[in-house]
Amino acid sequence: MSIRTRFAPSPTGYLHIGGARTALFSWLYARKHGGTFILRIEDTDLERSTVESVNAILEGMTWLGLEYEEGPFYQTERFGRYKEVIKQLLETGHAYHCYCSKEELDELRTRQMENKEKPRYDGRCRQRTEPRQGVSPVVRFRNPDDGAVVIDDKVKGRVVVSNAELDDLIIARSDGSPTYNLSVVVDDLDMRVTHVIRGDDHLNNTPRQMNILNALGAAVPIYAHVPMILGADGARLSKRHGAVSVMQYRDEGYLPEALLNYLVRLSWSHGDQEIFSVDEMIGLFEIEDINVSASSFNPDKLLWLNHHYLMHSDPLHVAHHLRWHLGQLGIDPSDGPDPVDIVVAQRERNKTLVDMAKSSVFFYRDFEDYDEKAAQKNLTANSALLLQDLRDSLDALPAWNKEAIHLCVDSVAREAEVKMGVVAQPLRVAVSGTTVSPPIDITLSLLGKDKTISRINRAVSFIKQKSVTTG
Repeated sequence: MSIRTRFAPSPTGYLHIGGARTALFSWLYARKHGGTFILRIEDTDLERSTVESVNAILEGMTWLGLEYEEGPFYQTERFGRYKEVIKQLLETGHAYHCYCSKEELDELRTRQMENKEKPRYDGRCRQRTEPRQGVSPVVRFRNPDDGAVVIDDKVKGRVVVSNAELDDLIIARSDGSPTYNLSVVVDDLDMRVTHVIRGDDHLNNTPRQMNILNALGAAVPIYAHVPMILGADGARLSKRHGAVSVMQYRDEGYLPEALLNYLVRLSWSHGDQEIFSVDEMIGLFEIEDINVSASSFNPDKLLWLNHHYLMHSDPLHVAHHLRWHLGQLGIDPSDGPDPVDIVVAQRERNKTLVDMAKSSVFFYRDFEDYDEKAAQKNLTANSALLLQDLRDSLDALPAWNKEAIHLCVDSVAREAEVKMGVVAQPLRVAVSGTTVSPPIDITLSLLGKDKTISRINRAVSFIKQKSVTTG
């Protein structure tokens, strides 16, 4: 059997973390078995579906690197096919028209609740042969009266649902448009989906969908319902827990590999291993290893993983993502050092690409003001003399590299009979505006000779002006 999985989001919002994990699991399973991964956009909710949401889903999938072999397919382009199946179910007696009004259904529900019965449609239109004038009927699926649906779920295990617990669900609205459970069944059938991996909030739909597939004489796919993701407070992950959109994590400076690594560990494990390359995920992933219980989202662990990937990923790859963040700050990366070199210099002290980009702005453009505390402590009358000596020595260097710069700064410190830090820290504030930067020799080599000399001159002028003002 050729494995075929699918990810089928509704375009009523962004690609959220739970959906991304479902997509990842489906993608991994298809990749592991040399199968096909399908993207299907379930956009039959015409009132809530938007083009913006579709684009957000596609953008999120692209950023994560979850490539699909088939799709994206859109349910709104398949209405003709759904009508064919609805007609088929009507003709074979597996569906019927229901003319019940909203008031009648509300009354039925109220009576059932008063009698402490489970609210459900009682099938009163099953035997109706004549239409009700002036009423556009819905179409209901005639659920079997007896027996049970057995779901051999790859995550939940064996789940048995009595057909007596299932009512006749609506498969077509009064305007003829299909409902979720009908369109999903037809899509999975037509797209030859072999494995449905989705959130366990869909488990209640599964016996209904299996009954429809049986009525169509179709093979039933293998189901795997993965547990939900909870916030740190134990409640279902939602907007109030912070970032839940995939692209929000991009905006906050996370690498896609870090997010994938974190997501795969939510409800799945392989021994005590925490760090997984994408190839390792594909090779090791098994549906049966998914945990039954819900997992909690831990932002601190995600941040730790992101720092790991910043530290150990190919700098060229990290720089590709850093360029985007520099652009968000209005910086053209071509107007300064190669971002690859910035990554190597900055990755130890920055946990996100946002932090890396912000702390690297001074390499590309002049800063407006010095950090007040940094300037007060380091840009003094005494440091002005050291800065002037540094400027002259640096300006005289025939080669501009970190080795030559290091010897130059060390030489000035020895001549002044002070520790290296006494020289390096005022120099750091002079060229970066703050007390935080990569090692001073690396900082200056990346900044370039012209910018370094210019900024030292600026600092010396600042000290002189401060002396005059306070003098």
